[in-house]
This record gives sequence, structure tokens and C-alpha cells, in this order.
Amino acid sequence: MFQNKLLNKMMIIILVIALLGIVAFFTLDKIYAKPTDGEPSIDEILQYSQDLEEITTNLKNGGYVRIQFKVQTDSKKAKNELIKRDFQIRNTIIHLISDKDKKDFSGKESLQNIEEEIETALNEFMEEGKVVSVYITSFLLQN
Repeated sequence: MFQNKLLNKMMIIILVIALLGIVAFFTLDKIYAKPTDGEPSIDEILQYSQDLEEITTNLKNGGYVRIQFKVQTDSKKAKNELIKRDFQIRNTIIHLISDKDKKDFSGKESLQNIEEEIETALNEFMEEGKVVSVYITSFLLQN
């Protein structure tokens, strides 16, 4: 009878320790879990991004602009397609920018509009994925 009580106490202690271990595991897993809010990390952004060569083109009302972009895509396939379509991308950007006036490059909002315009234009011929964002990385406006 004494051994049964000792065995019962040991079994209860083992079960309690096991339950505490399981609870601790799930609690710590929730606390230290990577946030999954859908936003890519900076490493993922860089992995799927491509720097474009600097473009210099005339503006509609005189003067010229020298500008460079970084294009972020949604996948490795899309980035590779972007590299292959470099000539089309440069052509599209030159056409868009050469139709602009100097005032179209003044201020943050104007530059964001240009980035969005280029993003939309590039997505029109992308087949392997899509352009997520376009960033102006270098910019010089000359009269």
C-alpha cells in the first residue's frame, strides 16, 4: 500500500512537470515568434530589388534630369525578368520623364507621383511577377 502511494505521487509530479513544460514551450514560442504582419524584411526587399543604371534625359520645357532608380519586385523570377527587360524599362522611363516639366520634379509629392507612374508602367509588361515599388535613389535637375 505504501508503494502505491509513492508511485501515485511520483506519477502526479511527473505529469505536473510535463504540463508545465508544454505550457512554457507554447508561451515562449508565442513571445519570441517572428512578427508576421505581411511586411517583408529589409533582406527580402534587397533580395528582390534591382538597381537601374542612371538615366539622363531632356525635359519637355528645356533642361534635363539625371535620375537613378531601385525597383523592388515580388519574387526572384520577377527580378530576373526585370534584368532581362532592362532596355524596355529604360525606354519606358525615358518616355515618361521626357514628357515632364521642371515643375513635375518639385517637392516630395511630385517625386512620389513619378515613382508610382513608373511602377504602373513597368507592371504593364511584367509577366513573371510584379513591381512592388520604385524608389528614386539619385536625382539631379538641371536648367
